[in-house]
Amino acid sequence: MDPTTSDINKRHRIEEEVEGGGNSNGDFEVSIEKLPEHIISHVLHKLDLESLCTATCVSRTFHSAVTPLVSSLSSLDLSERSLDEVSLRHVVRRFQGAKSLTIDCLQMKNDSSIINILHEHIIDLSLLKCSSLSYDILCAIGERCPNLRSLLIEFSGCEAPEHFKSKLTEMLQKISLLESLSIKIRGTFNDVFDLRSLELFLPKSIKNLKLQQADSHSSILWIDKIRDNPWFKLLSLSLVLDVISDDLLIAVVNSLPLLVELDLEDRPRREPSIQSDLTNIGLQSLEVCQHLITLSIVRSQVYLFHTSFKRVDNMGMFLLSEGCGGLESVKHGGFTKVTEAGFSSILHSCQNLKKFEVSNSSLLSDLAFHNMRGVARSLIELRLLSCRLLTSEAMEELSSFSNLEVLDTSGCRSIADPCLYYISSLTTLTKLNLAEADITDKGLAILGRGNSPIAQLCIRGCKRVTDKGIEFLFHGEGKICKTLSMLDVGHMPGISDAAIFTIASAAKALTDLSLRYCFHVTDAAVKMLVDRPSYKCSLLQRLDLYNCRSLSDDSVMLLLHKSSFRGLRWLGVRSLLVNKRDDFSTICNVRPWLVVCFEGCQFGCHDGWQFHDILACLH
Repeated sequence: MDPTTSDINKRHRIEEEVEGGGNSNGDFEVSIEKLPEHIISHVLHKLDLESLCTATCVSRTFHSAVTPLVSSLSSLDLSERSLDEVSLRHVVRRFQGAKSLTIDCLQMKNDSSIINILHEHIIDLSLLKCSSLSYDILCAIGERCPNLRSLLIEFSGCEAPEHFKSKLTEMLQKISLLESLSIKIRGTFNDVFDLRSLELFLPKSIKNLKLQQADSHSSILWIDKIRDNPWFKLLSLSLVLDVISDDLLIAVVNSLPLLVELDLEDRPRREPSIQSDLTNIGLQSLEVCQHLITLSIVRSQVYLFHTSFKRVDNMGMFLLSEGCGGLESVKHGGFTKVTEAGFSSILHSCQNLKKFEVSNSSLLSDLAFHNMRGVARSLIELRLLSCRLLTSEAMEELSSFSNLEVLDTSGCRSIADPCLYYISSLTTLTKLNLAEADITDKGLAILGRGNSPIAQLCIRGCKRVTDKGIEFLFHGEGKICKTLSMLDVGHMPGISDAAIFTIASAAKALTDLSLRYCFHVTDAAVKMLVDRPSYKCSLLQRLDLYNCRSLSDDSVMLLLHKSSFRGLRWLGVRSLLVNKRDDFSTICNVRPWLVVCFEGCQFGCHDGWQFHDILACLH
């Protein structure tokens, strides 16, 4: 529901007219009242939900036109705004006919918060960040949503796998039409999913299954067993396991030959043995899945640092690219024995490739991207993460990717200023992540003069960039100063109040700003943001000031004041002093839609919500 840059600019003008009362003759409202009804209806049908809500404040005519339109919407997505129980109930009441619900549950305190809004007409339900909901909510979903086709739910683990299994089984017996099931359980070390228990209860209509996390041994036994069920025709399988092995992949291809999407991630706590690890044989077996278009195989280092797929080399990638040439999305993580030749074979063999990601590959070098003209022209997303051998030379062939919209080289510390010459010529690029790159102020000057319509830019940890570089970026008369909505300049010692002054005055479309660990940002910068007339009407939605040590608690309280930053949804700060707690609680009662995080999470608490203490962190 995030508004576009044009929406933002339009809303600025509307709010200025409304707050100023239009001109002295009241012509603004009169002119709107004279608009033909079909034109108003045509315009309103093109707006998202949040823009529609804003439109109700413009005039009586707009209010009358929006009310029935909002009531008729079939989909309600509240994932970008964390509401408390009372606010959620009021919002959902206005959308009683909505068949699709997506809710951020971070501020929900118990199951009843959600149970009260569940109805039999809901066919698509997504419950995100359920840190305070119990597994009992599964039973309520089964009872109240018998026509459910798609369910996504994220739990905070409570170390009770048997209780979970019981409630999941009870729910599955009551939603016989379910086609897509996605359950993620975070914050638990115990195995939660024993897939063998699902065999008898998964609906015959199931097509997509995503589970986090599962035991690999029980998963193999379950996958082998479903081979004998003619009705079981899974198209998408996503699992987070303890270890990915040849046996697992062979079981998958033998039992699920119709797979279109396969997403596997493992999180080993000790190095897998030779018998239980993935090898070239496992990758070669995927050639049986002739319908496969999306493949993701990642070894995570969340529990064991430096772990990787040590038994897969270039031959494994050659065999994969030869047998699975129809792939459109490839994600590989932790293949440390594969060189540029192996990864290049994927780029050359998969002619319809749209997304390509490689992470934690110590042998991927610039040579993988040489002579790319005429290859992978359909590529839209390119992500090369923490690949230490990559330099700016790897980006020379970027002009070959004429449709590229996303480029992410975070953690590639040898990427430098020359890379920005190639990037600045990309006329389709909207997301750019250069975290920890070796770029300088001169590099940002190049980007500031470029033609890339970048909406999201991350230069976190680029320690050679200073306030001057930020000035070059926004005063280069390129497209980025008009299109940028998200900027991350965290962990940068060269950033001070001067950079914030530049950002505040030049980045008119900015909605998300991260300044975490910028030690030289002071109260003066915050006061300037609050005092600027243009920013009082801005749509700044997320602001990350975590561990900005030069900021006082008084400046944080100034940000939270009701009249400042009216669109603010999420604020990341360090813990307030005890003597500010009462004031803080009062403000939170007035602004229940605002989430204030003291835990150091990234924007929106997407990476640590399962450890939150609701009372301490949000109110």
